[in-house]
Amino acid sequence: MNTFKLQVVALDKLFYDGVCEALTIPAVDGEKGVLAGHEPVVMAITAGEMRYTVEGKEHDAVVGCGFAEITNDKVIVITDFAQKPEEIDIERAERAKVRAEERLREKESQIEFARSQAELARAMARLKVAKRKRNGRS
Repeated sequence: MNTFKLQVVALDKLFYDGVCEALTIPAVDGEKGVLAGHEPVVMAITAGEMRYTVEGKEHDAVVGCGFAEITNDKVIVITDFAQKPEEIDIERAERAKVRAEERLREKESQIEFARSQAELARAMARLKVAKRKRNGRS
């Protein structure tokens, strides 16, 4: 299978820098798949699950908001955070989810409402990936 270079850069670390066979990222308008030779595009990404295939093995991660720059032989993902399933604290993510849901029920400013929505999306993405990992899928 053809490969392309993938770099995933989070605010606090270089999450991944290597070759990749396939990539699925959580774009603002839905999941987007990328293979080698993809048309050049820049897209906004939202908090969610990212999957990438290296040497035939699919890997899961959770990424935050940011953007992806895609060319025919390279993808750069810039995000506020990126985590492997084993790095996720499920209990902390559950607490964050509950906290965000409570804030969404309160009367808040539009800014606070958007922040609570983003916090809820991050928590739910973390829980989805972490629980799948613990149930046997990497």
